[in-house]
Amino acid sequence: MEFPKFLLGDNTDYPTAIFVIHTEYPRFIINLENDEVEWLEDFTADDENELESEAENLIEQATAFYDREVARYEE
Repeated sequence: MEFPKFLLGDNTDYPTAIFVIHTEYPRFIINLENDEVEWLEDFTADDENELESEAENLIEQATAFYDREVARYEE
């Protein structure tokens, strides 16, 4: 089974949080409420340098995914 690139996450312990989970490398969870990112990968220093620009792009994609999903719920 192939998973979607992004998933929405919910947790009643964090009632105002808006979690988006990125399921492909580099995997992460972002809370759009405060833009806090939790990386689910272990990175070397070289990896971190390479991922700086990619991370920004992925976070923008996660935000766009959330906006699209919310718009679809409102339809």
